[in-house]
Amino acid sequence: MTIKKHVLLTALSVTAFSGWAQDSTSTNSSDNLVVTANRFPQPVSSVLAPTDVVTREDIDRWQSKSVADVLRRLPGVDIAQNGGMGQLSSLFVRGTSSSHTLVLIDGVRLNQAGISGSADISQIPLSLVQRIEFIRGPRSAVYGSDAIGGVVNIITTRDKDGTRLGAGIGSNGYQNYNGSTQQKLGENTTVTAAGDYTYTRGIDVVADGNNGGVPQPDRDGFMSKTLYLALQHQFNDDISGFARAYGYDNRTAYDAYYTPGSALIDTRQLYSRTYDTGLRYQNGIYATQLIGSYSHVKDYNYDPKYGPYDTSASLDDSDQYNVQWGNTLQVWKGEVSAGLDWQKLTTEPGTSYLADGYDQHNTGVYLTTQQKISDFTLEGAVRSDDNSQFGQHTTWQSSAAWEFIDGYRLIASYGTAYKSPNLSQLYSDYYGNPDLKPEESKQWEGGLEGLTGPLDWRLSVYRNDIDQMIDYDSSTSRYYNVGKATIKGVEWTGSFDTGPLRHQITLEYLDPRDAETNEILVRRAKQQAKYQIDWNIADIDWSINYQYLGQRYDTDYGSYPYQTVKLGGVSLWDLAASYPVTSHLTVRGRIANLLDKDYETVYGYETPGREYYLSGSYTF
Repeated sequence: MTIKKHVLLTALSVTAFSGWAQDSTSTNSSDNLVVTANRFPQPVSSVLAPTDVVTREDIDRWQSKSVADVLRRLPGVDIAQNGGMGQLSSLFVRGTSSSHTLVLIDGVRLNQAGISGSADISQIPLSLVQRIEFIRGPRSAVYGSDAIGGVVNIITTRDKDGTRLGAGIGSNGYQNYNGSTQQKLGENTTVTAAGDYTYTRGIDVVADGNNGGVPQPDRDGFMSKTLYLALQHQFNDDISGFARAYGYDNRTAYDAYYTPGSALIDTRQLYSRTYDTGLRYQNGIYATQLIGSYSHVKDYNYDPKYGPYDTSASLDDSDQYNVQWGNTLQVWKGEVSAGLDWQKLTTEPGTSYLADGYDQHNTGVYLTTQQKISDFTLEGAVRSDDNSQFGQHTTWQSSAAWEFIDGYRLIASYGTAYKSPNLSQLYSDYYGNPDLKPEESKQWEGGLEGLTGPLDWRLSVYRNDIDQMIDYDSSTSRYYNVGKATIKGVEWTGSFDTGPLRHQITLEYLDPRDAETNEILVRRAKQQAKYQIDWNIADIDWSINYQYLGQRYDTDYGSYPYQTVKLGGVSLWDLAASYPVTSHLTVRGRIANLLDKDYETVYGYETPGREYYLSGSYTF
């Protein structure tokens, strides 16, 4: 189907889906609608920004064990992880900082990101994930702060009724037990319940150069327990609503800096609870929705000998409140979306090592649109945020596409984005600066995409200039807006079928530099190649994933002055297969890091070698 025909599907499908803009999923995969790009439903092929969608079927086929493992397969993504499952993971999108990607769950930003400044994807239970929509490029004009490199929207809504029970075992003591059910209660009510338990003894992450020179020869394991409950009800043909609650408790052991004679803070206990509810109205060409959410997070770091309540332990305790009001209207040759986002973040004393508790408010008003005029598609967005810490900030973006030949189009885009400072950078008694301004970004991108025979491909060239970056000045022991970065990149993606084989390929070149010193930014691979191949033979679903990570640089904090070190490139292979024993029972097996490569994505931190997994699921 040509690009033009995909765009025209919007007019037919928007009525069915526009009323639930942040968490709706299509029951018909051929629709392939996304809601994250412009906050209204549209076919993925009509989105002018590079966009990828991961479904629950993809996750099951790949047999991924973590959100990090899912995201690392996507174009533009580089992940630096301090060891194995549950260890701190930094998400770099198109060379931007780990704090420059906005991570949402059902359209709401993560609570913890307001404390640390970035989202730690290692702590998000994979059992919550039913769909991921990933947009590359600036999106602050749609969502506000953090969306400099892109947006990851994790959607928890299930689109199929039924019950599923599963269990799995694997290397390093891995165990997983899970169950979920979604059932109709009468004609207009649907209830969903799910639970998951995951455990691994893990590996010794070692952390050479980052542990004070004191070896800590132990396994650094991870345990996660998750519960999820949701209720949806259709009041009449026009009005529906939902209520949802979910929470997870995680415990992670890690290797930390140790001074002999003091407590060894090497265990993290995270408690997260989220409650949200909403109403939606949809009639003809107009839809509106009102959503409110509340989340509470308690994040302990402590020495197991003394416990999480000892004076040596730390606690980040925060509450986040969100209200979103969104409207979608079919206007002229396309759609317009407008709305308001309100957020309040409240912290207790001691959070982020601050003696006092703080309240931070942000109110954002946005307007987005996409219009199809003959062979041209035009897209625009503008947003104004009013923040209690740094005042008012406005961002905008625009894109244009020309389908010069049926199935081929040129795309050009420009966007501004920003990242607000976190609480420690603002208010710490030791290094804070209350006069900090947001980091600001300007990004240009040109693209060419087409359907050439069986090959569906896209070539993107981009440049991102980031100013007022927040750096630490060691001479004054304060944070200041002094840094600059220039990131240039080329990205090619393609997918095609050959008989029963489905191929997906990504080739990337990245040049991320400090604009002042011209040094390469740390922990970003300059080259990446990714190849995913899936096929079915004799009822066995096979999946092979290849990833080449080019060399990167990092900092050795074990020496003073700190030294820059080079981390070599590596080629990684994963193999997975699944077989339906019956129409209800499926067994799966996976070998991760098939060739048992020894490599690091963060200096001093080991990554797992070859790992084996076996699991099964029963559906009814």
